[in-house]
Order: sequence, then C-alpha cells, then structure tokens
Amino acid sequence: MTTTETIIRYVFLAAAACFVWGLHLMNSPATARRGNLLSAGAMTVAIGATAVLLAERGAVSATGWIVMLCGAAIGSAAGLYLARSVAMTSMPQLVSLFNAVGGGAAALIAVEHLLHAAGGESLGASITVPGALDIVIGAVTLTGSVVAAGKLQGIVPGRPIIFPGARVLNVVLGLSFVVGTVWLVAVPQSIGALVLLVVSASVFGVTMVLPIGGADMPVVISLLNAFTGTAVAMAGFVLGEVVLIVAGALVGASGAILTKLMADAMNRSIANIIIGGFGTGDGDAMVDGPAASVRSVSVDDVAILLAYARKVVVVPGYGLAAAQAQHELAGLAELLEEHGVEVTYAIHPVAGRMPGHMNVLLAEANVPYPALREMDDINPDFPQVDVALVIGANDVTNPAARRAGNAISGMPILDVDKARNIVVIKRSMGHGYAGIDNELYADPKTGMFFTDAKKGLLSLTAAVRTFVA
Repeated sequence: MTTTETIIRYVFLAAAACFVWGLHLMNSPATARRGNLLSAGAMTVAIGATAVLLAERGAVSATGWIVMLCGAAIGSAAGLYLARSVAMTSMPQLVSLFNAVGGGAAALIAVEHLLHAAGGESLGASITVPGALDIVIGAVTLTGSVVAAGKLQGIVPGRPIIFPGARVLNVVLGLSFVVGTVWLVAVPQSIGALVLLVVSASVFGVTMVLPIGGADMPVVISLLNAFTGTAVAMAGFVLGEVVLIVAGALVGASGAILTKLMADAMNRSIANIIIGGFGTGDGDAMVDGPAASVRSVSVDDVAILLAYARKVVVVPGYGLAAAQAQHELAGLAELLEEHGVEVTYAIHPVAGRMPGHMNVLLAEANVPYPALREMDDINPDFPQVDVALVIGANDVTNPAARRAGNAISGMPILDVDKARNIVVIKRSMGHGYAGIDNELYADPKTGMFFTDAKKGLLSLTAAVRTFVA
C-alpha cells in the first residue's frame, strides 16, 4: 500500500466517524441541520478521496472520467434544483424518489460485479452472497419507492390495491429470492440466476407497496429508507469499501429503528402494515353519520377564544403543509405570546406524510424547538388547555381510535377532545387517510372553522389583533 493509499484510508475512517457524529446530531431538532451538513461534508470528502485513489491506481480511463464527471454534474444539478424547488407537501415524494435512486444504484454495483463473474472472473461466496442481497434489497427499494411516490403524488390510487392471487405471487417471489441466491452462490457465472433475482425483486417491490394504503405511507417511506441503507451496506461488502458499509449500516439501522417507533405510534406491527394496509388517501367526501352534526364558528368567535385564553395548543397536520401556512401560524402564535398566551405545538409521530414532517415544516417558520412537544409529553396537559387549535390533522385526533372495530382502533392519538375548547380549521368535512369520520368534529366543545388554513390564519391574526390592541 502506497503512502497516498494509506492517507486515503485514514480519510475514509474520519469520514465514517463524521457519519456517526452527524447522525447523533440529528437526534435533536436544534442540531439536526448541523448534523446534516457534517454528514454531507464527510460524504463529499469521501467521494473526493475515492477519486484521488482511482487516479493513483490508474483504474479509470479518460472516457470513464468524462462519464463520471458528467453523471456527477447532472445528478448534483438535479438534486439541487429539486431540493430548492420542491414544495414541503411534496417532500415525501422526493424522499421516496431518493430512496429509489439509492437502492437502484446499490443494486447496479452488484449487477456489474456479478457480470464480471459471468465473463470469467472468479468470485467467492463473500462476494456473491452480499451481491445477491444487494440486488434483492436494492431492486425492491427501487420499484417499491417509485410506487410509494406515485401513491403520494396521486398518480397511483392511495387506497390499497389488491388483485386476486397477490399474496400467493409474493410467496412465489420470496422463494425466487432464495432460489436465485443459492443458484448464484453455486454458479457465480450464471446469467439466469442474475436475471431471476433482478426480475423477481423488481416485481416484489411493486406487489409489496400496492396493497398498502395511504394511512401507512409514512411508515413505508421509513422502511424503504432502511432498505436503501441496507442495500448500500451490501454494496460496500461487494466492493470491500468500509465507508459504504458504515454509511449504509447507519442509514439502515436508523431507518429500521424509526420504522419500529412509527409502527408502535400507530399501535400496529410492521408485518401488519405490509400485509394489510388500510386507508384511502386524501378525500373530500362529506362525512355521514354522527359527525355530520357539527357546530360552525366564525373568525371572530375563534379570535375571542384565542385572545382571552391562557394556554393554547396547536395541533398541526397535513392540511397546514398543503396550504403552506406555517409562516402565518407562526405569526399568529407570536401575536398571542406577546399578549401573554402560552402557545405550544402537539406533534404526533405520524402527523403529515413522512417522519418529522411537522417538525421540519414548523422549523422552516422559525418556531422555537422547545415549543414542539411530542404526543406522550403533551397528552397529560390537554385537560388544562383552554383552546386546542387543530389545523388539518385528522386521524391523529380521532377519538374513534379508543374504540374497537374501525381502521384506527388502538392507534395512540393526541387527546385533543380533553381540552376545554377545540377549534378545527378545515376546508371541508373531508376524511383523512384512514377513510373514516372524525368523531372529534361532533364533540359539543368543537367549533369547525371552515376555510383554507393560510387564509384562515391570516384572518385570525387580524381579528385577534383587534381584541388585544
């Protein structure tokens, strides 16, 4: 090993350490941005060190360098454009597409190495086993993430899509993974084994996500993110690169932990989510039954409640993100706080369309981190809350979860119905992802303020100002 190679190995080690530290910093909203920047910087350094190592070894031709540089330029430009232009409501779709790209790229690494074996290169089980796992996990992530993004975007229906024989097909595809892996280990030169793994895994990604309903999409995004990390780790074993192994393992492990936490927050197992998803996606259908009897309130009614309250808890949901009204909400909260009202925010683990959606949304409006309180922390406080202001949150506030026999039975919810007064800002009586009525709306303490979130918050701010001036 040359001096340059030795130095680069130490650089890789330092980058891996930065990945670990960056992930640790992401544990808190106050340091998450710094952790993200640290991890991104470490990856940039690792990529640069890899380029130096390749140049040192003369392993890439001039044409190869041109292809890699063009790919890096195009990918960087596309990523920068998407990150800057995507709306917050479309961020989950973008994350799904990033998962797809990551999983697909990892799978291609294994395919390329195994094609070398088909060309006569001898590969042992230490390469073929992680290579087969890389292909399976990466291909499942690629196609599954594309379908998930389609469901979130409305291109694919958000309801569970189940066709006759779907589960039998999934069992057959699962057996194909085992057969393809054993075949590939026994005969690394087999193109047939490679094709079997790629095709069966790609089809399984589609058939796995199609039956999952919109209510479970936040968990699915987290699960597919864990798949992406695992595929990258397997690619690291194929290449013998420690940095890829560490980075992939960190993403895979953290994604798996987050997926488990989110499943627990819905009081459901991961297997139950994958096998029998529920939910119909967003909808504006009118609510039937008891919830149709509701009390509508005016802007002045709500403004008086807020202006003379001592404690207000805001419950943000997807409707807030859809209206891009986080800045208007922050402005209203600031006005109330200037008047001596205590304002906090109740964050449900699966509010919005992806993990941490509400946290990121409110951070964008510079809402103080200490004001964001998790469900378990704030639920005991609701009986002392003067006004619970619910903005676009539906299933996570539905008291029906406390009863058996419906789609969200057993799911922990925010105890909004225990507040002294409840105001719900919604455009209509539409249902949420789970496709059931929200019993909170029929509560005598609940006032429905029917308006767009941004418009409603602006009018509330103006009305409150007249009462506190």
